[in-house]
Amino acid sequence: MDDQRIARIAGVLFIITFITSIPAQLVFYDAVLNDADYITGAGSDSSVALGALLELFLIIANIGTAVVLFPVLRRTNEGLALGYVTARIVESFFIAVGILSVLTIMALRQEAADADGGSLLLVGQSLVELHDWTFLLGPGFIVGIGNGVILGYLMYRSGLVPRQMALIGLIGGPLLPLTAIAILFDLTEAGSGWQIAATVPEFIWELSLGIYLAVKGFRIAPASLTPAIDEEPRLAMA
Repeated sequence: MDDQRIARIAGVLFIITFITSIPAQLVFYDAVLNDADYITGAGSDSSVALGALLELFLIIANIGTAVVLFPVLRRTNEGLALGYVTARIVESFFIAVGILSVLTIMALRQEAADADGGSLLLVGQSLVELHDWTFLLGPGFIVGIGNGVILGYLMYRSGLVPRQMALIGLIGGPLLPLTAIAILFDLTEAGSGWQIAATVPEFIWELSLGIYLAVKGFRIAPASLTPAIDEEPRLAMA
C-alpha cells in the first residue's frame, strides 16, 4: 500500500475514534451512567444499544490506527511500533469490558419486574463503577502511554508530522497515567478540573494528528526512514 494512502487511512481512523467515543460516553450512556434508578426504570434502551454499537466501531478504529501505521512506524523503531499496537489492543480490551457492563445493566433492566429492586440498584451501581474504572484504566491510563508517549515519540523521532505537534503528545501523554494514579489513590476525583485539564493536551494531539494525516499525509516520505532492522550481511565468497 502507498505510504501516503496509509497516512490518510490512519488519519480517518483517528477521526472516527472521536466520532464514536464522544457521543457514546457523553450522550448515549448518559442515563445509564448518571441515573442511579435507571436499572429499575422503564422505557427504551435504544440509546444504550446505540452507544455500545458506536464503541464497537471505536474498538475497530483503535486497533486499525495501530495496525495501519505499524509498517511505517517500524522503520523508526520496531519494538516501540509493536508496543503501540499492543497498547491499542489493551486499551480496546478495557473498552470492551465497559461495553459489557452497560449492556448487562440494559439486560437486567429488561428483567426488572421479576427481580428485587434493592438488589438491582446495588448491582447496577457496581456495574457503573466497573465501567468507570475501565474508562479510567483504558482511555485514561493506557492511552497516555500508547498514543501519548509511544506514538508521540515515534512521530517526533521520524519527523512524519511536525515535531511541534508530536511534542504535544509527549507532554500530554504522561499527564493521563499520572492523573489516573492520583484518582486511584484518592488524591483527586474522577471528573475533576484536574482530570479535565490533564486530558486537554492528549485530546489536541490525537485530533490534530488525525486531521493532519487525513488532509496532508506524512510530512516526509516514510521510505527515507532508516529501517529498524538492518539486513544481514552477506558472507564474502572465499
